[in-house]
Amino acid sequence: MNKIKLSLALLAGLAMASVSSSAFAANAGKAITITGKMVCGKCTLHETKTCQNVIEVEKDGKTIKYYLTKNDVSNAMHEDVCHGDSKQVTATGTVQKKDGKEILTATKLEAAK
Repeated sequence: MNKIKLSLALLAGLAMASVSSSAFAANAGKAITITGKMVCGKCTLHETKTCQNVIEVEKDGKTIKYYLTKNDVSNAMHEDVCHGDSKQVTATGTVQKKDGKEILTATKLEAAK
């Protein structure tokens, strides 16, 4: 009888894990909008090997860095922040986590209002 209860408990646990994974996967890739200070990951932060836009957002007393993937939207504003400058921006796009970093693929990027 104890083996049956254990088996049922294990099956229930697996089902819960599956539902949790599905819920996480459903939220992954949804569009978000952030506002923060955009800087160059190479010139300002010295964290990337090549120039790359990074948006720093303050949340709950911590700074979250969103590394923008290089695309036409991101590249169009890079000159504004390269060589140590910064700019307040609002960005919309999808986020994924890679190597412990937040990677934002921007579909819209504009000066913050």
